[in-house]
Amino acid sequence: MEFGLSIPADARPGDDPVRAAVRAEELGFDFVSTSDHPCGSDPSFETWTLLSWIAASTSRIRIATRVLGVPYRPPAMVAKMAETFDRLSGGRLILGLGGGHSDEEFRAFGLRVPTTREKIDGLEEAIHVTRGLWERPGFTFEGELFHTVAADLEPKPSRRIPIWLGTFGPRALELTGRLADGWIPSLGFAPPERAAVMRQKVLAAAERAGRPAPTCAYHIVVHVGEDQGRPGMVSGHPEAVAERLASFVAMGFTTLSLAPSGPGDQAGRLASEVIPLVRKATR
Repeated sequence: MEFGLSIPADARPGDDPVRAAVRAEELGFDFVSTSDHPCGSDPSFETWTLLSWIAASTSRIRIATRVLGVPYRPPAMVAKMAETFDRLSGGRLILGLGGGHSDEEFRAFGLRVPTTREKIDGLEEAIHVTRGLWERPGFTFEGELFHTVAADLEPKPSRRIPIWLGTFGPRALELTGRLADGWIPSLGFAPPERAAVMRQKVLAAAERAGRPAPTCAYHIVVHVGEDQGRPGMVSGHPEAVAERLASFVAMGFTTLSLAPSGPGDQAGRLASEVIPLVRKATR
């Protein structure tokens, strides 16, 4: 079992996501992650820049993009950025990619709004471009949305950088099983009964492709304390939260990404009061 902690990209006065990530490392979490929503009225940091500062301020904990919207950045540049990030961080990057959730964000930033089909096609092409540049010299790729021409990326990654996808629809789930190293849906978009079916589709696609099963990670908003009674959230006293998280492990999720919500030292309570109970229950 591995446990990640979601770090909000908040940039309000008094917010310190870098310090939160340092503390996550001190508390023993396996990775930290941040979502990618560059447009919005709430003050926030740009994801890649923030995670670079986090990498420079930590030494052990892995760092995940959860997930980069492919339409925001040319995939070839993301491949270069990811290699540099992984190398300078000592091999700690998990490159999470997604098709892009909010059409309003694209419009606000003057970007072309892709269709649903183009989002999935673009995600697949982005993986081919990224891995091709990481693995082959003079790489040429002709896609419908992205292309490269005799492109060289040096240095090549010193390891296989894992690519995780945040996907939900049938075509995207098939793509995940066929090409990705990991799958990270969110409880808010994929409740357990739906997530179980989706996971089977990912695993079936991986089997058809003759690939190892991707890492299955579940992203969950969590509150330790009074039961909030909110859908898409796990909340309650430590034993109740641990029991619910253990049920997700029983479904086949070997990695849990936790997004603490509410006042108090939620990260500390998760590390000291909840995670030990989950580990005990899932041995």
